[in-house]
Amino acid sequence: MGPLTSPSVIREVMERHGVTFTKALGQNFLINPSVCPRMARLGGAGPGVGVLEIGPGAGVLTAQLAQMADRVVAVELDGRLLPVLAETLAEYENIKVIHGDALKLDLGRLLREEFGAMPVVVCANLPYYITSPLVMALLEQRLPVESVTVMVQKEAAQRICAGPGTRQASALGVAVAYYSAPKLLFSVSRGSFLPAPEVDSAVIRLDIRKAPDEARFFAVVRGAFQQRRKTVLNSLSAALDIPKEALGPVLAAAGVPQNARAEALSLEDFAAIAGGLGSPGA
Repeated sequence: MGPLTSPSVIREVMERHGVTFTKALGQNFLINPSVCPRMARLGGAGPGVGVLEIGPGAGVLTAQLAQMADRVVAVELDGRLLPVLAETLAEYENIKVIHGDALKLDLGRLLREEFGAMPVVVCANLPYYITSPLVMALLEQRLPVESVTVMVQKEAAQRICAGPGTRQASALGVAVAYYSAPKLLFSVSRGSFLPAPEVDSAVIRLDIRKAPDEARFFAVVRGAFQQRRKTVLNSLSAALDIPKEALGPVLAAAGVPQNARAEALSLEDFAAIAGGLGSPGA
């Protein structure tokens, strides 16, 4: 078999197994040979490391991960691709492919069973349509992983990595910053895929970190961005049902001006406000 980054090889393998590209599942397979080695290396794949991959597709990134890491577990939703992967990854003994939906699997249990005490990283080329829910699922489950490196739509990557206190700030970006330290690694042009999507992509890495009281923190974040054109005072007062006269001193103690808007706040600002409040809705 020729290289998996060859369009003719991918088409031949797919045709042999009667598989067609499915737009609904966001199936765009990498054909740029320089992307996967770089992504695997920057994602932390290496000796003594285990890798969880989500959506292996035809196995282009999977094969690269297997060459660098001790063990790779790939979760694939599309059952039609299982025989394709069995062929394209046949030479690797350190890969296990699991048929399932990553949004429904107990990933914590899977990691414990498949990797034991081995340090684990997540590395994946995510379908655009599940970027936000899957990224948040990986973070919210408090999985025993050191980092999450994913390729996503470039606009989503910029939004996720913008973080609090910037014009591109969003509830998703603040949530990601709460759980991790996000970093945009490099861009990937649309021509690097088969079939080519309509937009460019980018690879980001989220280095996991510990976080404080979640319920209170995210109630504040959601409330602040709920009416982002309004001031934090007005938005939080309405969202959390807290009188403005009671909320004002909390903002003052946090060092946040009452006329500030959500996108201007830093992660520390949100944490300070949350710390000054009681339980959500109190």
